[in-house]
Amino acid sequence: MNIYLDGHDFHYETENLCRTFFPNEKITLVYEKTDNLEKPYLYTYINDEMSVAEVTLSIEDYEKKISKEILNKEDAELNLEQCVHNLLKEYTGLSQPWGLLTGIRPIKLFRNMKGEIGTEQAKKDFSEKFFVSPSKIELAEITEGYERKILELSRRDSFSLYVAIPFCPTRCSYCSFVSQSVEQAKKLMEPYLELLHKEIACTGEIVKSLGLRLETVYIGGGTPTTLSHIQLAELIEIIKNSFDMSTCREFTIEAGRPDTITEEKLRAMLLGGVDRISINPQTLNDNVLRTIGRKHSSAQTIESFELARKVGFNHINMDLIAGLPEETFDSFKDSIDRLIAMSPESITVHTLSMKRSSYLTGEGRMLYKRDAEICKNMVDYSIEALQDNDYHPYYLYRQSKMLGNLENTGWSKIHKDCLYNVYIMDETHTILACGAGAVSKLKSEDNYIERIFNFKYPYEYINRFEEMITRKGRIKDFYERFF
Repeated sequence: MNIYLDGHDFHYETENLCRTFFPNEKITLVYEKTDNLEKPYLYTYINDEMSVAEVTLSIEDYEKKISKEILNKEDAELNLEQCVHNLLKEYTGLSQPWGLLTGIRPIKLFRNMKGEIGTEQAKKDFSEKFFVSPSKIELAEITEGYERKILELSRRDSFSLYVAIPFCPTRCSYCSFVSQSVEQAKKLMEPYLELLHKEIACTGEIVKSLGLRLETVYIGGGTPTTLSHIQLAELIEIIKNSFDMSTCREFTIEAGRPDTITEEKLRAMLLGGVDRISINPQTLNDNVLRTIGRKHSSAQTIESFELARKVGFNHINMDLIAGLPEETFDSFKDSIDRLIAMSPESITVHTLSMKRSSYLTGEGRMLYKRDAEICKNMVDYSIEALQDNDYHPYYLYRQSKMLGNLENTGWSKIHKDCLYNVYIMDETHTILACGAGAVSKLKSEDNYIERIFNFKYPYEYINRFEEMITRKGRIKDFYERFF
């Protein structure tokens, strides 16, 4: 699909919106004016006076043009995207649940609009300007209400800590994160952890010198529980020795794969002060687990959950993914129903996203209209079932190439929301990140965000550690400039 841009440079939203309707197509942006338009194409045009937006779609024997008068130059991009949306919707027969919205943070947008124009007008604009469906507007409104209560806990001097453990037992077929299997990277684990401890200690010294207040700690991956119980205990101890934990409201570790969970590891985490863990089955269908490259069974998931309860964890999250290969509506419904019966404190429902670097995408798997419809039914069922069982949506975000152009939503019981998830997704305050692939996000009082990137892969992290540590000096520079 060629997208021709004539008289404007609104390429980002135009391309992303086009991808929601044609997720399998290669899209090429063409900026040069030409009379030789190569099919299939989407020709987008705004006249010199910025008074008319015009869009033409030409695919095989189909060709249609629509236009819209631009009454306010500030709405030029919006009016153009409205034309693109309406034309592609008519051609494909697809109704996008989030309408024109292609960004990661629709809840943040809704909150900002609500603050500027009020709740009812924000809902009206979501519907009439952005073409968001009534069910997603309702979901956005409810989620924003719970998010706001968490955001209000953050202070001017607040920050959260993220620690990356980029190792997994195996790599799942849908995964695009920087992680390596333990078998491949076993020799890297010890030197990696030794340097990670140093980075954490260095970051702690910077925090102390700046007088920042720790709100949450999140150890993610990868799968942190690929570490032994001794390694986990040492990592937790380094964090506790490097930071003032007296203000920390939440300490999460992604236990992740049920096949990496042992009683020793659970006790090490609990004794270390970890108060929230995730045990992530993704599905309770054993055939689907095998298809996506998971080595555990649904029975192991249940055993791990019961073991965590026995050890003493009273804040457990469990993840599911709607739309996995070979998953049917009935098998997904069964997974939701069984998780609800287990009664974890929170359940996160993700939608399958076909990331470029995942094995699934590499195998040539496509996104089809039928898959999208089944996935929509899965997500709709999860919303209904979770609300009926006293779970509420507390955070929500979106990714590119999601089946059905849907969303990922965290659901929790009352007072069991994950604070870190909200802070990172809203970009509420500074996130200081340690480990391979981690990105620190420094936030100023006027909402300016500056990023500090760690090296992506464990071998880079090890080989260029001193260079990376030098970058940490930018944290102090940032706070001296903005605070």
